[in-house]
Amino acid sequence: MSDHRFQELFKRNPGNPIIQTGDIPYQANSVFNAGATRIGNKTLLLMRIEDRRGISHLTVATSEDGINDWTIDPFPTFLPDPETHPEDAWGIEDPRITYIQELQLWTVVYVSYSKGGPLVSLATTGDFKTFERKGVVMPPEDKDAALFPVRFGGRWAMLHRPVSGFAGVGSHIWISFSPDMKHWGDHEIVLPARRGGWWDADKIGLSPPPIRTEKGWLILYHGVRTTASGCLYRLGLALLDLEDPTRLLARSDEWIFAPEEEYEVTGDVDKVVFPCGWVTEGDEVRLYYGGADKCLALATARIPELLDWLVHHNRTSLE
Repeated sequence: MSDHRFQELFKRNPGNPIIQTGDIPYQANSVFNAGATRIGNKTLLLMRIEDRRGISHLTVATSEDGINDWTIDPFPTFLPDPETHPEDAWGIEDPRITYIQELQLWTVVYVSYSKGGPLVSLATTGDFKTFERKGVVMPPEDKDAALFPVRFGGRWAMLHRPVSGFAGVGSHIWISFSPDMKHWGDHEIVLPARRGGWWDADKIGLSPPPIRTEKGWLILYHGVRTTASGCLYRLGLALLDLEDPTRLLARSDEWIFAPEEEYEVTGDVDKVVFPCGWVTEGDEVRLYYGGADKCLALATARIPELLDWLVHHNRTSLE
């Protein structure tokens, strides 16, 4: 039996959770599901914070080492604006950040919780202090979206997860293309949910934005399994072709990361590890994830080890 089967790829930071509700300098119910990037010599998290009404907004935290001594904005950084953006009626959630070198801007793709259901909105920023909203880019119900950092054939590409109203068809990861980040088309499924008893059967979604590697675009995604005690969120890997991201090269048969620690198992929503952001330093990746919809935690891995493990656990079929 291969030793790869028992390899621990992501190692939890011993100081987890790294940010909790008590660290927020204003009243909040919970902090979780943060987008992540590097800005200057600092790591920046754009955290989802839920207030005591149940409405979420986004707030910036920065750290020199990306682990300790977080400086958190004293007030919300990016608030829902339902008067001019009615799609924000019940808050904004789960940002994914991609730096676009060509534009020298960061894109923030996030969920707006509208009266018609959750949908995908997009904004750009040059400093994480002011944001230019492009508004709704995908209608309800759609979540778990992020941009690639480069164009393909002159067009931007986005991964996202629409949900069908038809029973039994599953919820899959789609890819769409746009000339301007506003108008999107050529939609197709790029990573389908499996069927039956698989850990990623029926409903999956993108976790952080894709990372470019020498082997392809590395994708971390979550699978949601419904159990007798509720939903269970676990993470797996996939790889898309560098030149044609509609082409799936590899997909893990097993999950690689699951709720195990108390801060991941018990919270506002039990048994959830939910990453929206990761950053790379050399061949190391730092994964920032929400634990049980209550706190933020950190785990690290080596990209060569992730790619090597994926080779030994590649199974793209839906059996």
